[in-house]
Amino acid sequence: MSTTHDTPKQMVTDIFVKGAIQGWNIATHSTIPNVLMAFVLIRVLTISGAMKAIGMVFAPVMGIFGLPGEAVTILLGAWMSMGGGVGVAVGLFDSGIVNGTQLSIVIPAIYLMGSQIQYMGRLLGVVGVSGAMMLKIMALPPIVAITSLFVMRILVLGS
Repeated sequence: MSTTHDTPKQMVTDIFVKGAIQGWNIATHSTIPNVLMAFVLIRVLTISGAMKAIGMVFAPVMGIFGLPGEAVTILLGAWMSMGGGVGVAVGLFDSGIVNGTQLSIVIPAIYLMGSQIQYMGRLLGVVGVSGAMMLKIMALPPIVAITSLFVMRILVLGS
């Protein structure tokens, strides 16, 4: 007697459609809302004048990396949600606050620390990571992201 079960093979078209549906659900339930939220946030900060204040406060620090002070909102947005960070970056680019060169400096940092706050609750808390270890885990990506800002400034502005 055979213990293996014959499972019917799925057609390539069925697999494609299933993957397309899953991709659509990710886009409509995760990516698009985060990017839209970032656009709205940037607009609210700009209209209220808070973006100018943020820019002035963080200009000395962000200037080290060749970025305007307002670029700190990209990093904060990315820390909460990678899609949000990208949305903030595009919103600042659309507003003329950052240019393409400055985006090329900050984009790696978005991906190096993107969505860390989301992952902390969804992953680290669920698997039972201790508080002391969680602090170490949460500190590493921003440190690496800041390092990437230095490296990208050298690579981009030095060329």
